[in-house]
Amino acid sequence: MFQHLLVPTDGSTMSEGTVKRAVRFAKEAGAQVTFFYAQESFYGRTDVALFGEGIAIDPSLNESFAKANADYANAILEEARRQAEEAGVACSTSTSVHPVIYEAIIEAATANHCDLIFMASHGRRGLAGLLLGSETQRVLTHSEIPVLIYREPQ
Repeated sequence: MFQHLLVPTDGSTMSEGTVKRAVRFAKEAGAQVTFFYAQESFYGRTDVALFGEGIAIDPSLNESFAKANADYANAILEEARRQAEEAGVACSTSTSVHPVIYEAIIEAATANHCDLIFMASHGRRGLAGLLLGSETQRVLTHSEIPVLIYREPQ
């Protein structure tokens, strides 16, 4: 049924479990996977100097943050790729810098022609869910592509 999964990952323990389950799901479905890491932009922009409270943040700090974030993204994505390749699942990786994570995820799914977004959820309820929100909830609310939410058994 599904031929191409987008699996957003952030390197968290929960996300690592989701990558493992997504690889098994893809193998069973005969699907390919694109692993995706959304890199947050520093203060939403990487091309301007920032000022506040009497201090200026040097633009080179933005560059350092961006490089560290890209290196981290590549390490996370390479581990996901390794797991898929060991299981014999066709895969690719993708990353982008975007100030709004859920939008980056939806854009990546669209750009890679994915027919399912397979992602994790913390499962926050009540006031914590309302106050903290969730990238998963935002993807689920805004995506026109089907979303499969995976939660590790407790």
